[in-house]
Amino acid sequence: MKVAVIKYNSGNVLSVLYALERLGVNATLTDDFEEIKKADKVIFPGQGEASTAMQYLRARNLDQLIKDLKQPFFGVCLGLQLLCSHSEENDTECLGIFPLKVKKFPPLDKVPHVGWNNLENLKTPLLKGVDEKDHVYYVHSYYAELSEEYTIATSHYITSFSAFLHRDNYYAMQAHPEKSSVSGEKILTNFLNL
Repeated sequence: MKVAVIKYNSGNVLSVLYALERLGVNATLTDDFEEIKKADKVIFPGQGEASTAMQYLRARNLDQLIKDLKQPFFGVCLGLQLLCSHSEENDTECLGIFPLKVKKFPPLDKVPHVGWNNLENLKTPLLKGVDEKDHVYYVHSYYAELSEEYTIATSHYITSFSAFLHRDNYYAMQAHPEKSSVSGEKILTNFLNL
């Protein structure tokens, strides 16, 4: 199985590659069109700032490539946010796969949301074997709003937000599967088995 991890100058990529390696998958970190198009699965991880990431994607036409892919695609953390239509972070137009807004947590509590939190309202094969008592690891100051159509799991921190999104071949997770211990391994395995 060929797995491409999209390179777009965002942090956290190596930890995703190591997590895949632990699962026996030798993924390729790349921004090459042909490699990404030929991959069986594509992972779009990231930590960083939305407008800078979108500038990198647009400069290399990776924004259009991502929208045209047909194989299973998995956005992680910033990757989830960039798949939405707009982010409040520097008023950024994003990819629009999910017609949702990404908002900043209100400063009512400690922001960013860092640490372990459980998932609720699970409804996807991507979460097979994971249950609402299991926890995943978050680091984020922005969140995707809820959607009846696209939200397939939620978490709560100050407000409820989309922990997972799904539309067609696109899946996305706000938390970090590579830092989420057994739950994260199950989620990555489920994605690889789609």
